[in-house]
Amino acid sequence: MSTPVHDDPLAKERAHLAASRSALRAMREDVESLDITDVTANWVNAAVLESQIEERIKALADLSETPLFFGRLDYLHSPGAEQAEGAEGERFYVGRRHVHDADGDPMVIDWRAPVSQPFYQASKKNPLDIALRRRFGYTGGDLTAYEDEHLSDPDEAATTSKLLQQEIERPRVGPMRDIVATIQPEQDEIVRAGLSGSVCVQGGPGTGKTAVGLHRVAYLLYAHRERLARTGTLVIGPNRSFLHYIEQVLPALGELTVRQATVDDLVAHVEVRGTDEATAAVIKGDARMARVLRRALYAHVVMPTEGVVVVRGSRRWRVAAYELEEIVRELLARDIRYGAAREALPQRIAHAVLVQMERAGEAPDDRVQNAVARNAAVKAVVKTVWPQVDPAKLVLRLLTDADFLAEHAEGLLSEEEQKAVLWVRPARSVKSARWSPADAVLIDEATDLIERTHSLGHVVLDEAQDLSPMQYRAVGRRCSTGSVTVLGDLAQGTTPWATRSWEEALAHLGKEGAVIEELTAGFRVPTDVIAYASRLLPHIAPGLTPVASIRENPGFFEVRETADGTADVVAACRELLEREGSVGLIAADARVPEVAAALGAAGMGHVGPGEETTRATRLALVPASLAKGLEYDYVVLDEPRAVVDGEPDERTGLRRLYVCLTRAVSGLIVTHGSGLPPQLA
Repeated sequence: MSTPVHDDPLAKERAHLAASRSALRAMREDVESLDITDVTANWVNAAVLESQIEERIKALADLSETPLFFGRLDYLHSPGAEQAEGAEGERFYVGRRHVHDADGDPMVIDWRAPVSQPFYQASKKNPLDIALRRRFGYTGGDLTAYEDEHLSDPDEAATTSKLLQQEIERPRVGPMRDIVATIQPEQDEIVRAGLSGSVCVQGGPGTGKTAVGLHRVAYLLYAHRERLARTGTLVIGPNRSFLHYIEQVLPALGELTVRQATVDDLVAHVEVRGTDEATAAVIKGDARMARVLRRALYAHVVMPTEGVVVVRGSRRWRVAAYELEEIVRELLARDIRYGAAREALPQRIAHAVLVQMERAGEAPDDRVQNAVARNAAVKAVVKTVWPQVDPAKLVLRLLTDADFLAEHAEGLLSEEEQKAVLWVRPARSVKSARWSPADAVLIDEATDLIERTHSLGHVVLDEAQDLSPMQYRAVGRRCSTGSVTVLGDLAQGTTPWATRSWEEALAHLGKEGAVIEELTAGFRVPTDVIAYASRLLPHIAPGLTPVASIRENPGFFEVRETADGTADVVAACRELLEREGSVGLIAADARVPEVAAALGAAGMGHVGPGEETTRATRLALVPASLAKGLEYDYVVLDEPRAVVDGEPDERTGLRRLYVCLTRAVSGLIVTHGSGLPPQLA
């Protein structure tokens, strides 16, 4: 005999899911049916409104494989009049977006709403007026299970959520997913931190720092949508592979307007075709270069030696050299942008002329002042005293003219450092120059000295530990009037200029007052894997707290000595592909061609780093240099010693190895034929 729907809790929840999906579909159809022909004054307004409607339709998409809600809260009392959402005993379903019925009553509450916060923060010790918290289990988009916690019942013992563990450990294929169903209390506090404050998150592998940063953007867009619509938001990642991997997280949460970029994208004033030796790159990335550039730029300003005569009609007005010098010195003392001061100079000269006119009994107005400012004699003075400077040409001269560099780097760079950054073969022009990534950052600095860089409302900077001081300055310019969320792990710094402390990094960003948070609970990396990788911490970041895995499943972990080289590596991949989920084969960059050939010979298809694994192709071949930030259910790590040897120094190599060892979510096989680095013993 079957159980009636009204007596079957799971059937009732499935009915609510079906009704919610129907309501979401109706919301989408309402937007699609909007007629804007009579509400737009012109074609520009119509185009803007049509674009907004299209974005709204996309945001209301029902993703069939994504649960519409993942939790339920039963309040003991009303959540509060200020929220105007509930009455005594009211029930709320918590999901990725708000859904309401035809009468406007909520069927699903957005996870970012204040009334949803107890889903993440409530506990037996602090139930936050919650009688019951229910978590739901799904297969695809179908609701299959539920789990209850009676938080206000003193007789019920606190237990670990099985559904929460299953969701954390669920195999994944494709790009990174959101974590709205599994956000932990310490993560939620960072996600909901205010827009006005900047936050720096130090988090080891698997602590969810990237997900926290992305969900923080989604939360801020919910809480401050109008403000951020005006000022903009930006997510900065280390490379294109990483950005491709995370690009679906925010759209899955209904946020479609957040721009994503790398630091190289931000400073792309010139075409980058060259590279630097490590020594030169470190010097060019040093914050001292900002002072060198400033000196070199303002060296173009020269004090006038002659006055200027302005002819208007039959009258001649003279501004003496000493008056011009006073004007120039005053502009220099104001410490405004070079370009802004240059634009102000003719107006200041014109004002001095107008003062003389008024003393002579004339009554000039603003039109006369503007006309004087455009006078040929005034323009000539400005051109001589405060000439225009092209930022790329300025950097080119510094890097090719030894005397010019020596003059402006005196007391800042040693002779050896100056020699290191000078080009061996000077370029003839900006276009023909083989600019390096570090050169492009210098040009961006020079550009900002001349004209202020546009600032955004909020910037998320991920994998920040790999940035140079000059790169931090470039990012800081993009949020000078806004806030920033900095994400990183000092132990994973793999550049010669890697960050030594977050306090130092925040100073370069111009955010010295940012709060530094540390995440140490590992949700993604299995216990045995993170314990093995943590053997490297005393050698690469001795002051950091090791990540403590909170997963009940210890994971699959083996270290195998290979006798048959790449054949054994291919065999390990084949073995892991028999399990459910994605597989990443990580190898030292120099070994990737050999490993790729072995996979091809074995008929094993694969994708590149950051490309989406699919159910048909679940294997990705990843060079060690591009593994950072990526995750796979299972990983085969080929020849750890080769990974270390592929870097310019041992410490950087060990940090690269630490990154590669911590990409696995469910299991790791380490294969080696040439012995392991002694630090792993």
